[in-house]
Amino acid sequence: MNPWLRLEGVVAGYGRPVVGPVSLELGPGEVLGLAGPNGAGKSTLIAAILGEAPVFAGHVERAHGLTVAHLPQRPIRPLELPLTGQEWLRCMGVSADGMPGHLAGILQRRMDRLSGGEFQLLSLWAALAGAGQLVLLDEPTNNLDPAHVHLAAEAIMARREARATLLVSHDQDFLQRVCSRILTLGAMRGGGHGCGRQQSGTTHPPS
Repeated sequence: MNPWLRLEGVVAGYGRPVVGPVSLELGPGEVLGLAGPNGAGKSTLIAAILGEAPVFAGHVERAHGLTVAHLPQRPIRPLELPLTGQEWLRCMGVSADGMPGHLAGILQRRMDRLSGGEFQLLSLWAALAGAGQLVLLDEPTNNLDPAHVHLAAEAIMARREARATLLVSHDQDFLQRVCSRILTLGAMRGGGHGCGRQQSGTTHPPS
């Protein structure tokens, strides 16, 4: 089967390159983790895939007609929204079918009364269970305590077969738990442009 997402030698950044060259392929049923130190350009690579960061070299290929869902690092919470989690998902066209039982427990609570972790989990489910075939998750365990991290892993695993998922996280244990492969990005050294100073991304299966 042809990959839904392919990156070939992608070098991306904003005013200057900050990540690359990176090559990867991602298909349905896969969860690919992006690991690496702060400043390695993990979020920038997500932005390049979305067309929100310039690509200085290489190219990004997405399958024709591919729909994309994105969970940013800090999803915006609707303020004073008198809707339950269930109603909010319905407004977004997202079903709660298949939601892990412990996560489903927050559906009847009002959105403006959820904790930061609960809202993060609901936003994660909206990305995973919506119309997006390619799901880009940028630090989905932000604001989550250990119990909520467990629920986030359950949610990702519950939806993996129907999606191609690219996951950025600094939590190596979480990546090892949910990913079928992990790509490690190297940190940019020095202040020059040099794409040659950036280590190429390499993929390996979780141990």
